[in-house]
Amino acid sequence: MIVFRADRAVVDGVQRAAAVVVEGERIAAVLPRDAAVAGAREVVLAADEVLIPGLVDTHVHVNEPGRTEWEGFATATRAAAAGGVTTIVDMPLNSLPPTVDVDALEVKRKAADGRCAVDVGFWGGAVPGNTGDLRALHDAGVFGVKAFLIDSGVPEFPPLLDPGPALREVAAFDGLLIAHAEDGALVTAASGRRYADFVASRPGASEDSAIALLLRLAGETGARVHVVHLSSAGSLPQLAAARAAGVRVSVETCPHYLALTAEEVPDGDTRFKCCPPVRGSANRDALWAGLADGTVDLVVSDHSPCTPELKELDSGDFGAAWGGIASLQLSLPVVWTEARRRGHDLAEVVRWMAERPAALVGMTRKGRIAAGGDADLVVLAPDEAFTVGALHHRHPITPYAGRELHGRVRATWLRGAPVDDGPPRGRLLTRGES
Repeated sequence: MIVFRADRAVVDGVQRAAAVVVEGERIAAVLPRDAAVAGAREVVLAADEVLIPGLVDTHVHVNEPGRTEWEGFATATRAAAAGGVTTIVDMPLNSLPPTVDVDALEVKRKAADGRCAVDVGFWGGAVPGNTGDLRALHDAGVFGVKAFLIDSGVPEFPPLLDPGPALREVAAFDGLLIAHAEDGALVTAASGRRYADFVASRPGASEDSAIALLLRLAGETGARVHVVHLSSAGSLPQLAAARAAGVRVSVETCPHYLALTAEEVPDGDTRFKCCPPVRGSANRDALWAGLADGTVDLVVSDHSPCTPELKELDSGDFGAAWGGIASLQLSLPVVWTEARRRGHDLAEVVRWMAERPAALVGMTRKGRIAAGGDADLVVLAPDEAFTVGALHHRHPITPYAGRELHGRVRATWLRGAPVDDGPPRGRLLTRGES
C-alpha cells in the first residue's frame, strides 16, 4: 500500500489537499491530507508539486507496424510517460496494414504487445468498402472507427466521401465514428515555402463545410460522432447549435491550435505543417473561448511524426512536406503554459486532457483521481519553467524546440508503480474493459 500526500491534488474538479491511498493497481481511497494510513509507504509531494491524474490522449499516430521508422510503440509510449500521459489510443492509419478489419487489428496488437510503457487502446478505420467490418471491429474492442472526409495522405486509407453508410452502420450498434473533416472541393494544391500560401490552400471554410455534412448525417442517422483536431473556429456556432438540437456530437482541438499562430510560422519551417493548418491569432483566441464555454470538449495531441526526410526540412516546401506535428511528450506543458497565461487553472486543463478524453471512449477507470480508478498519477511542478530540448519521440522534430514552457513532469505512475527504465508495463486496452 502507498499513500501519496499532497498539499495540492486535482480531485473532483478542484485543487485541494489530499492523501491518495493506492492498493495494488487501484486507488483505494482519497482522504484528508494528514489522515493516518497504517502500514502504507508514503510518497510526500514537495510544496511546489501538484498531484494530477495521468492524461488520456485519444489521438496518437504510432505508425507501427509498417512505418515504425516514423514512430513505434516503444518510443511513443516512453515519450507519453515523460509528458504525464498514461493512456493513449492509437489511430488506424499510417501503419501497415491499416486497422480496417479484425485481422489487421490483431497484427497491430501483436506489434504493440510487450513494447508499451503506458496503456494503449486502438481505433478502427472506416474506409470505402469496409462497412461490413465495422461491427466486427467494434465487437473486437476498438474504441470507435475513424474516417477521413478528404485524402488522408496515405493511399491505403482512402477517404469516405459519403460517410452516410458508415454512420448508419455505426448507429445500428451505438458505436462512435470520429472524423477528419475537411472538404476536398474547397482545398487547393499548395507548393512553396510561403506559409500563408499553405494556409490559404486549406481554408477554414473547408472544415466548416465538411463538419456541416457530418452534422447533417449524424442528425439523420442518430449516430454518435466526434470531430477530431478542430482548427477552424468558424465551426463553433454550428457545433453548438447541433448539440443543442440533440445531435450526438463532441469535438476536440489540439495543443498546436491553442498555442501557435500563423503569424509566427517562418516561411520554410515545415515543422509547423499540419492538416488542417495552424491559423491566425484571432482564430486561436476563438478556439480558447470555445474550450472555455464547453463547445470544444477536450484537447489531445494528434501526435503525427514522420522521418526527417518526409518533413522536407531542407527545401522548406509546405506542399511536399508531411503534415503532422510531434508533440506527445509536450502536450501538457504546451497547453498549461498558454492556459495559465489566459487565467485558466490546472483543474480545467486536467478536465480537458484527462477526464473528458477518458469519457469520450468510455474508460471509466482513467482520467480522474477517485476511489476505484486506476492509480495512474502524475507529479507535476506547474510553475517550473524549462526549455524544450531532448525528447523521447523517435524523431525529435517539433515546432516547440527551444521554446520556454511551464509545467515539468517530475514523476509518472502507471497503475500504482512508477514508469521508469524497467520492462514496459503498459497494457493493451479494449472497449468496455477499461
